[in-house]
Amino acid sequence: MTQRKMFVFWCSLLGLIVILTLFAGSFSSHPVNEMDMDAVYSPPGDGHLLGTDHLGRDVFSRLLEGGKVTLIVAGLSVLLSFIIGVVYGGISGYAGGWTDSVMMRILEALISIPSLVLVLAFQAIMQGGMWGMTFIIGVTGWFTTARIVRSEFIRLKDTEYVKMAKMFGTPVWRIITGHLLRNSLPPLFVVTIFNLAGAVFIEVSLSFLGIGIPSAIPSWGNMLYNAQNDLLIGAWWIGVFPGLLIFLTILSINFIGEALKDPRRRRFHA
Repeated sequence: MTQRKMFVFWCSLLGLIVILTLFAGSFSSHPVNEMDMDAVYSPPGDGHLLGTDHLGRDVFSRLLEGGKVTLIVAGLSVLLSFIIGVVYGGISGYAGGWTDSVMMRILEALISIPSLVLVLAFQAIMQGGMWGMTFIIGVTGWFTTARIVRSEFIRLKDTEYVKMAKMFGTPVWRIITGHLLRNSLPPLFVVTIFNLAGAVFIEVSLSFLGIGIPSAIPSWGNMLYNAQNDLLIGAWWIGVFPGLLIFLTILSINFIGEALKDPRRRRFHA
């Protein structure tokens, strides 16, 4: 299979997952929290496409709704980290001098702290919740973005067209947005793709450990957390399907990011 076909395949797969989850209400076969105690642990089949859980809730419906929660948390947190990283890295790279030195020392100190420690510290303060998790992942995931923005701004601010813009009195904000930031978007887009995969993994991991999104809100991580005991009694479908979708989602994002990372692959030659 050519690189172009592989790229199209992974984009199509990710697009399908996103559409199914974001429009979960249109594809769900049952209400998400509807309990049917006469159909507890029903295997996949008629009536329940992917079976039911320990409360008789439809796994397929919860899988789609849980995916919507996970992807919304991941997407919004990446957007937040992108904004913070661009602002921080942009100021550091454009200002230069002692401002850049101080800001980079602060950034290096933050990077030296394991991200899980930062996430757990914020989690202890904010006590979770869907929007709390979005904020936590966002404010702990901007470090790489800031470093890339800084390096790109340092490289671009010495180019001829930026010097000419300064010479003609172009406002600083227009130089930053129209020249520096716009020309920094290709590497920023790639790192944002990888940050999205990381955000999905963090949400799933924390929810699986029981310290992420509250169990009352369905998410892929919560479904795996609740399925631990179900697997021991043979109800494999409760944990396998969320795990499979998590695997395919992260794999798709990473393959797309790898295809875009190498400039030689962007043309997707056969």
